[in-house]
Amino acid sequence: MDRSNIEFSVPVMEVTHLAKQVALADGAAPLHILQDVSFQVGAGESIAIVGASGSGKSTLLGLLAGLDQPSGGSVRIRGTDIFMLDEDERAALRGETIGFVFQSFQLLPALSALENVMLPLELAGAPDAATVSRQWLERVGLSGRLNHYPKHLSGGEQQRVALARAFAPSPALLLADEPTGNLDAATGKAIIDLLFALNVEHGTTLVLVTHDEALAGRCDRQFRMREGRLHEEVPDARSA
Repeated sequence: MDRSNIEFSVPVMEVTHLAKQVALADGAAPLHILQDVSFQVGAGESIAIVGASGSGKSTLLGLLAGLDQPSGGSVRIRGTDIFMLDEDERAALRGETIGFVFQSFQLLPALSALENVMLPLELAGAPDAATVSRQWLERVGLSGRLNHYPKHLSGGEQQRVALARAFAPSPALLLADEPTGNLDAATGKAIIDLLFALNVEHGTTLVLVTHDEALAGRCDRQFRMREGRLHEEVPDARSA
């Protein structure tokens, strides 16, 4: 992929000294889920966050999206400290700036593929939601499945709908949580090929949480979560 025209130095997300701890009963010391996490992600860059189950990856992703409150630190998206916003303001920022892709697809079962993709556009007041959604479903190879409901789609097709839904509002930042976790190897590879192609084509910044080392290796940078701390891995160490 030719990424030479992307300026990674322009930060879309800046995370500074982020921490999350949970109080325990009976006066026990608090549980530190995240400790002093700091990193930046440039415009159009892709990063992977890897680590064992329970290491804090999902907690971190929830904080990056403003879905949970930290115990300390900040997350700035395009210069805005999201934890200085109230819940409604954070929801508005998510709608304007962030797309999501989940392991479990998170499609609404009562809506067709087309309606699922249209939903975030309609919530944002886009006048051409149906047209844009059709174009995106065509882009992900589902032009013949517009009116099918999730229960009539395969896992790979559902994840393609989820990708179309995530990219349709043209988010600056896309957060993906184990996007191939419920897919077989061949289908998962096709989904990841599509995800990275869309990432490059649209200059969307990608933050990917995964346990798949091969998948993580396709990102521009890798971070490993260990006991609540995030460590960037250098290429020489990864290839050793």
